[in-house]
Amino acid sequence: MGDSGVRGGGGVGAGGGPGGPLAGVRVVELAGIGPGPFAAMLLGDLGADVVRVDRPEPSPLGIEPAYDLANRNKRSVVVDLKAPEGPGRVLDLVARADLLIEGYRPGVAERLGVGPDACLARNPALVYGRMTGWGQHGPLAARAGHDIGYTAVAGVLGLVAPPAAAPSTAVPPSTAAALPGASPAAPDGPPALPANLLGDYAGGSLYLVVGLLAALHHARATGTGQVVDAAIVDGAAHLTAVLQGLLAGGRWQDRRGVNLLDGGAPFYAVYQAADGAHLAVGALEPQFYAEFARLLELGPDAPAQWDTARWPELRARIAARFATRTRAEWEAVFAGSDACVEPVLTMRQAHAHEHLVGRGTYVEVDGVTQPAPAPRFSATPGALRRPPARPGADTAEVARDWGVPALAAGPAGPAGPAGPAGPAASTTAARTPAPPTA
Repeated sequence: MGDSGVRGGGGVGAGGGPGGPLAGVRVVELAGIGPGPFAAMLLGDLGADVVRVDRPEPSPLGIEPAYDLANRNKRSVVVDLKAPEGPGRVLDLVARADLLIEGYRPGVAERLGVGPDACLARNPALVYGRMTGWGQHGPLAARAGHDIGYTAVAGVLGLVAPPAAAPSTAVPPSTAAALPGASPAAPDGPPALPANLLGDYAGGSLYLVVGLLAALHHARATGTGQVVDAAIVDGAAHLTAVLQGLLAGGRWQDRRGVNLLDGGAPFYAVYQAADGAHLAVGALEPQFYAEFARLLELGPDAPAQWDTARWPELRARIAARFATRTRAEWEAVFAGSDACVEPVLTMRQAHAHEHLVGRGTYVEVDGVTQPAPAPRFSATPGALRRPPARPGADTAEVARDWGVPALAAGPAGPAGPAGPAGPAASTTAARTPAPPTA
């Protein structure tokens, strides 16, 4: 695979290999796209032996396997769950696993013969992770969806203000202590779209991994496994816990672009430089704001930081100052200071940032730049042990290592009749070929 560039990373080995706090943990991933594969990748980055059960048909994404980074640190076998022998082969893997991840709509795994009851019957200590958008029950549980819809319903997408959002000058006394602007002069514009990071990966994958590891801890203590119902709407909503408290206490307004941390404050916002590039300002604390105002040369007659009635004037003055120099020139001005001003970088620009280079945050493996495993561990660091798995390429190796010789016998028979029922987790629902109904 080449040098991972991850300091202290573990070596390459069959299965989990050395290195990583999850070395020795076995994971079965039923193939999908979106948050489930990302969660399995994270477990693999931390040392788990992840076996991805791919379908006979190609991925609906059409991505070249070498660039499908969600499949790094995994091994792949191909099993046709629609064939008579298919479910049994998966259950043979389940019998030797600690964790399982699936992302079908509710009821589909059961109809395929690999639902929680069948799996826990084979392995009572198994932790069965279910990754969906809407969850296993509720009025929308059976409906298709994607990240954008889950975060919209959870109240998260509506928090992300568009770049041009401009708060009003009106500040009712009841909210002045909280923050400015109760009623914008014009209706809100549409919210911005933060790719699929907030729903799929933050509200989905990360919560699934937390749930799996918590349940694994319980299973190892008691010998009893369980089902983890990880719904993106639940995780995304959970991310708002602090803001919900501020909202209940009258210190957060229930609209975007008018609060302290969503662009409403002129000293916590993004500004454009003379060359069209942008800088992010996060000068919240008084000492940091004072440094920011000094280096930006706002002048002694500039509105005070917390003079909310004059915030539009302050915002305009800050914007005018940033417009006088390029981003690189402003970076030089703020370098080494505590003014809390940083460049807004593209993904490729981030690869070369000195701090990320110094930490090895991004690494290049086989010509592909990608994020290194995170977080970092002092005694059991994660590592990039394997390139993205090619479907079926590891069948013989897994059959040997996991003691499931039937896997090496070839495909699990011809495909049977299929019916309509698609996967449910975010970007899987509309594009992934539908698993069959019973």
